[in-house]
Amino acid sequence: MKMHRAEEIWLIFGVAIIVLSMAVTGYQAFAHGMAPPSGMETIDPQKVDETAPFDNPGVFEVGENEYEVVMTLQAFSFTPNEIEIPVGSEVHFTMTSKDVVHGFQVPGTNINAMVTPGHVQRISQTFDEPGEYLVICNEYCGAGHQVMATTITVK
Repeated sequence: MKMHRAEEIWLIFGVAIIVLSMAVTGYQAFAHGMAPPSGMETIDPQKVDETAPFDNPGVFEVGENEYEVVMTLQAFSFTPNEIEIPVGSEVHFTMTSKDVVHGFQVPGTNINAMVTPGHVQRISQTFDEPGEYLVICNEYCGAGHQVMATTITVK
């Protein structure tokens, strides 16, 4: 079968775009760690308060200008309720839900995660600007969903 020259050009162009897209996605996933969370780390949602690290939620310094925030999300609240970190800190959030699906969104940043019961969600962010960052639940979790919020204070 003989193809027209224009068809050959468009076929080569289309395949080149697909290969380039796959290469860029692969580079971002492996070199920059931009892959989506795996959701493979699980926890018994009935025993969250007895399972490390969620038995002691809070803000912990894990390195120079690096912090880990261990959080549990439950009916209309975040634990810990107040988070305070220094400017320029890289913060690693480790979260799980005790009851239903919750959201964890910080408007003005790229933090937006779904936190499901039985799974551990991890997300990281560097806070370079001082101020108060609102944290909201962006997944409907019940009748008091609209009051589920907290703040991250960056000083």
